[in-house]
Amino acid sequence: QVQLVESGGGLVQPGGSLRLSCAASGTIFSINAMGWYRQAPGKERELVARIINGGSTNYADSVKGRFTISRDYASNTVFLQMNSLSPEDTATYYCNVNLQTTRWQYSMDYWGEGTLVTVSS
Repeated sequence: QVQLVESGGGLVQPGGSLRLSCAASGTIFSINAMGWYRQAPGKERELVARIINGGSTNYADSVKGRFTISRDYASNTVFLQMNSLSPEDTATYYCNVNLQTTRWQYSMDYWGEGTLVTVSS
């Protein structure tokens, strides 16, 4: 009933930039938060950035000053602008949305399928 469609991953050289997008659609009553996580090979999934209703954001220390998360409320889309990318940023990036499908449901986390970001020369 809820679909998350991610786009924007790919191969980029060190120092380059990419912009990820994730659009949520389907049965959505309200969205509490939208964010991005990433998982590198052999590592656990980690929070990259998150934005909650009202616009408050939080970032992993490793991306502060380089990544910017934003949200378009009209289209239920979250963006992650990634600048000054380094090989350490190579990972599969997953969109995460915490939302309610109806007024009477508890909020739940939904995940995208992931988009691969590779930073390499």
